Amino acid sequence: MFYWVTKYTLGIALKIIFRPRAWGVKNMPRHGPVILASNHLSFSDHFFGPLPLPRKVIFLAKSEYFTGRGLKGLISKAFFTGVGQIPIDRGGGEASERAIRTGLRVLAAGHVLGIYPEGTRSPDGRLYRGKTGVARLAIESGAPVVPCAMIDTFQFQPPTTIWPNPRIRPGARFGEPLDFSRYRGQQADGVLLRTVTDEIMQAIAKLSGQQYVDIDARRAKAELAAAAGQGKTSAGEGGQEGGHAQLGEDDDPA
Repeated sequence: MFYWVTKYTLGIALKIIFRPRAWGVKNMPRHGPVILASNHLSFSDHFFGPLPLPRKVIFLAKSEYFTGRGLKGLISKAFFTGVGQIPIDRGGGEASERAIRTGLRVLAAGHVLGIYPEGTRSPDGRLYRGKTGVARLAIESGAPVVPCAMIDTFQFQPPTTIWPNPRIRPGARFGEPLDFSRYRGQQADGVLLRTVTDEIMQAIAKLSGQQYVDIDARRAKAELAAAAGQGKTSAGEGGQEGGHAQLGEDDDPA
């Protein structure tokens, strides 16, 4: 209930203030399990992706959103619970497997599961290689995958910024559902998982128009951070101001 209260109060305010755009909403199935697979450019994606859809979207969120202390922690927990996010431990190994199982339970209940295959926000606005968890979810559940492209949210709220740019109109573009049910029941080896994941990422790239980079987004963040650090060191040694790459914040729901 709180999800819909939040959507129709905060959502109306967001529509009036920022005038978000949406295309292809009709491509979201009205019933049954669905995986909503989106690029990830900004913290504001959490709002403007689900906003135009007639169904509740459940995301798997990092557990830190739910474990903070004090008033800020309580507000964070209440907000992310209210907008339909489920806390998960995003460590590797068993934690990753538990996240997959949680996602499968959401789909088995007939809900829409939101996922960012890149695993984190893009540090520079480009589209990075998807992680294969989205393929596992699609193959094991048989649920269709609706590709989603967030539009202009990187410019609307760039990494490390708190306040959005009101001159930019954010948007979301939804593609036709991708059906991978033909693979259900098969042994999902690494080759199949990568093939399905790449097909999903290609569909997102077609919708978003982003340049695709076939490396992990976290690796790109680390490389940008290292380059920024070297630039600052050179600037300090040379007495000149070095360049500074915009870096993302903590990783978001995968």
